[in-house]
Amino acid sequence: MTIQHYLQFTDLSADEYAYLFQRTALIKRKFKAYEKHQTLVDRTLAMIFEKASTRTRVSFEAGMYQLGGSVVHLTTGDSQLGRAEPIEDTARVISRMVDLVMIRTFGQEKIERFAAHSRVPVINGLTNEFHPCQVLADIFTFIEHRGSIQGKVVAWVGDGNNMANSWLQAAELLGFKVHVSTPGGYEVDQSIAGIRSASSYEVFAHPLDACRGADLVTTDVWTSMGYEAENEVRRAAFADWRVDATMMSVAKPDALFMHCLPAHRGEEVTAEVIDGPQSVVWDEAENRMHVQKALMEYLLLGRLD
Repeated sequence: MTIQHYLQFTDLSADEYAYLFQRTALIKRKFKAYEKHQTLVDRTLAMIFEKASTRTRVSFEAGMYQLGGSVVHLTTGDSQLGRAEPIEDTARVISRMVDLVMIRTFGQEKIERFAAHSRVPVINGLTNEFHPCQVLADIFTFIEHRGSIQGKVVAWVGDGNNMANSWLQAAELLGFKVHVSTPGGYEVDQSIAGIRSASSYEVFAHPLDACRGADLVTTDVWTSMGYEAENEVRRAAFADWRVDATMMSVAKPDALFMHCLPAHRGEEVTAEVIDGPQSVVWDEAENRMHVQKALMEYLLLGRLD
């Protein structure tokens, strides 16, 4: 059997995503009804964190336990990925002892090297380049609230970061459009996302124009983890990219607001928006756990009836 990894959004097909969203709905429904759903009994997930995390750790750990499995949690001090020994050797050893590995690290290259030498599926819990699990959760949340995302418009306001890259990949694969607006010098690098066609996204100099007619407005912190030294420079550069009531007012009347969290009210989004009626950030955060349960189950067991 071929090992299937999930290192970026393009690692699965549109058909596989359709199955995952359907499966997630079932898993979430059972969770809410306190019905057991233990498809991964006796399976072990290793979680390797080189970047600190709240939501990623809780969602994967609670999710794996709910599926009947167990979890090994490793931090930088425990694992020293690529320092105490080559990444390739770490991968060879860990993947002989567990059934699944989730890694949250800095460069995508690290996770690619680990996966190339792993005997079990590897999941990207976040890298500098991509955050596929979060976009998976975001799209499921949109479907839950508004139905199919195909043909819809997502406005990305802020940094051309890992989230933006994953949104661009998702748009090209699933048939929707992303309106991107970033400050100068913080643009999305199309080559990282590997976008083949420009028809799935459009770049806007002004964030208000990006939000016009959008079905979903989404953003992220101005300074991602690992870029803290640039904080003051970024605060100045991003001042006009704060999602506020004016931006939401030019989006569609039923537009949703999302943020992958943690959020800084008054910086990338106003309190009025994130705590307002169009915000679905808490559903979005919870859904990380449910989509990841469906993903882990799929990578290990394939499609289930």
